[in-house]
Amino acid sequence: MPSEFELIARYFNRPVAPGLLGVGDDCALFPVPAGHHVATSTDLLVEGRHFYPDVDPQALGHKSLAVNLSDLAAMGARPLGCVLGLAMPRADDAWLAPFSQGWHALGDAWQCPLVGGDTTGSKLGLTISVTVFGAVRPGQALRRDAARPGDDIWVSGELGAADVAYRLLDGQLPADPQRLAATRRALEWPQPRVGLGLALAGLAHAAIDISDGLLQDLGHILAASRAGAELRYADLPVAASLDGLDEAVRRRAVLGGGDVYELCFTAAASDRARVQQAALRADVRVTHVGSVRAEPGVVVRDAAGRAMADLPAGFDHFPTAAQP
Repeated sequence: MPSEFELIARYFNRPVAPGLLGVGDDCALFPVPAGHHVATSTDLLVEGRHFYPDVDPQALGHKSLAVNLSDLAAMGARPLGCVLGLAMPRADDAWLAPFSQGWHALGDAWQCPLVGGDTTGSKLGLTISVTVFGAVRPGQALRRDAARPGDDIWVSGELGAADVAYRLLDGQLPADPQRLAATRRALEWPQPRVGLGLALAGLAHAAIDISDGLLQDLGHILAASRAGAELRYADLPVAASLDGLDEAVRRRAVLGGGDVYELCFTAAASDRARVQQAALRADVRVTHVGSVRAEPGVVVRDAAGRAMADLPAGFDHFPTAAQP
């Protein structure tokens, strides 16, 4: 097994662009484009909570960075760099090599170099901490508090597959190898919508990435914006891999399922064509699913226009006793 400094040099110390000081010093140094604000976000991924011990390490490397790049996407920020913290039971080359491959492949794709971090031993399983830094022009960040009554509500990509894969792996749904094979990639290889976020900067009003469920995360936008919303259930972009599922399971996955990392955003109704053009430039499907209204609360209407009852809650690490 490599020592701490050997594993850093072998798997995480890579050349960075001129003007950056990366792994190997007490701090990283990187320039911020003139006239921009810095956007930053941190996520923890904990074994047994966010991933299973037998997860493909290459997929885990990808996802560890993807969930953080997704936060930059939701702000319309361009990645500048990232830092990684690893608390590991042991330094295992057979695990570190594919983990770092998955990490660096995504970092290279979005020009987000690893510029620092920390490694330590752990007696409590694997914990991964990631912080990303990005740049966004003043006044163009897609803040949660900027939704306006009358705005369209949009969702990128598809919903539901990651939640079904998680519940199959966790034993909450009956074993179904074929459906697991069709949904698992959505859970383990999410694609951060950085290009879409950049295309929407200065065009969309508010945005959030869907990590804890559509209704819950849209609710964060509405709470910050002091507004409500109406959604059309039949218009939601449901993953084809959910076809044939019990409707209650399907509805829970689509409205309350987490680990999606698609963008939910609002924009003026008069800008529908511009939103579609932005999505086309980013090569990401977007779907108009509802509208922001002044009245608080979220109403989800079925195909007949009736308000749906018993809507699912999203994920909460610290639920109260009163929550389902």
